[in-house]
Amino acid sequence: MTLTAFPPAPQRPPEERERKRQWRAMRGIRSYLDLIDRGPEYECPVCRYVGRFAPVREQPGLSCPACDSRPRHRLMRLWMERELVLEPDMRVLHFAAEPALSALIRPRVVHYHTADVEPGADLQLDMTALDLPDASLDLIIANHVLEHLDDRAALAELHRVLAPDGLVVLTVPLVDGWEHTYEDPALTPEQRQLRYTDSLHLRLYGRDFPDRIAEAGFLVSDFTAVEPDVSRFGLKRGERVFIGQKPA
Repeated sequence: MTLTAFPPAPQRPPEERERKRQWRAMRGIRSYLDLIDRGPEYECPVCRYVGRFAPVREQPGLSCPACDSRPRHRLMRLWMERELVLEPDMRVLHFAAEPALSALIRPRVVHYHTADVEPGADLQLDMTALDLPDASLDLIIANHVLEHLDDRAALAELHRVLAPDGLVVLTVPLVDGWEHTYEDPALTPEQRQLRYTDSLHLRLYGRDFPDRIAEAGFLVSDFTAVEPDVSRFGLKRGERVFIGQKPA
């Protein structure tokens, strides 16, 4: 069979292509504003803003327009407010620190440091091999970090550097309907993007995530997003903050 060779598509004049580009950009802005206008009003427990939240990746009502907090940050703030006692002499390490949460914690404790594997934080640290002494910290916070690395090695290190009774506070992307965490080291970045929603993620957690924390030697509890908090603060229903306590 002979394939028909089609002539190249005619090109629009440059000025018309530019008008089309501007039209698409304006349509995107209008869609963004429409997502805000359609959303309900929430209260941000991080910065106390009250009003409509901004969309993230076309999902309405996720980001506080005043402090850019997301549902997991607002849930973490509620946990801190209701269950955490921050003593001035606590030694706190905050991985991949979110500015909104960092601004709440830093003024309340003397020993607060941010940390990241990349330069730019107070400390440049690899969570899987922490260059810190044993039992040198009282509180460690890591929001959506463990899915990027060898989580079992990281949890073992977090346990090592925490003092007795110390806390590690964690959130991860988790599918509550899955009994087991899904991970496949053979996946390409493109496949990870498709299956984990991010090419830099190494897994998508299931309900067995607390077991991984417990295997590292922690006592595990959680703080769950429930009503009426969900509707008031713009949380994700059922999302959880996981707290691991190192036994005394």
